[in-house]
Amino acid sequence: MKQTYVGGCHCGAVRYEATLDLSQGTIRCNCTICRKARAWLASVDTDDFRLLSAEEALGDYRFGPGNVHHRFCKTCGIKSFARVSRPDGTGFFVVVVSCLENVADAELAALPVMYLDGRNDNFAAPPLHTAHL
Repeated sequence: MKQTYVGGCHCGAVRYEATLDLSQGTIRCNCTICRKARAWLASVDTDDFRLLSAEEALGDYRFGPGNVHHRFCKTCGIKSFARVSRPDGTGFFVVVVSCLENVADAELAALPVMYLDGRNDNFAAPPLHTAHL
């Protein structure tokens, strides 16, 4: 069932609401930025994401094809969400699960995780090192 969560950065300058169903699964990607940041993500439809803070509080980092806008707080540096743009003009958001403030630890521990092979741009199959998980 979808629920609205509040999320944001460490210092509170970046705040958002995201309505999603965490029981539908979360994402761990092995691309270079996700791996270094130890990102644990959940996908959010564009209509279900609301930025509550001023756009001016956010920095934007893109690399490679530039279709993912990794948004971060200009004050504390925490990356709490990203906006993904598809070539067809559609898109979605991903939120960093650990930046959602109203999720109980027991709920986090029970969340299903889907592994993505972003390092090899192979999103149809999990990375080989997760095949046994």
